[in-house]
Amino acid sequence: MTKVKSYQDLDVWKKAMDLVIECYKAVNKFPKTELYCLSSQLQRAAVSVPANIAEGQGRWHTKEFINHLSIAYGSLAELETHLQIAERLQYIDKSQLNHFMNMTGEIGRMINGLGRALESNNGK
Repeated sequence: MTKVKSYQDLDVWKKAMDLVIECYKAVNKFPKTELYCLSSQLQRAAVSVPANIAEGQGRWHTKEFINHLSIAYGSLAELETHLQIAERLQYIDKSQLNHFMNMTGEIGRMINGLGRALESNNGK
């Protein structure tokens, strides 16, 4: 197993960063009336995922990292909700929603796997 030197080495962080970019691109097509509403909420939830992964990895204690992974996972659920609202309002179509949900599902599984690995290694 490769030693992680930085949060930037984490595949889950890289995928979460890709998700942020795709969310920003999608939001650019939302009506301007959503600029300070759904657009802002969606962007903030998306940004929170890799930011919390990075912050957690930068902490000194494994427990803190696991806690930040939990926060990142919660932000992912919030983002999924915002994306579903955007689809219901017809700001994105069903295929875009499915694409985003596939991305969030994969990232969520990766967050859970990393958290489990950290918990099992912390107990040793």
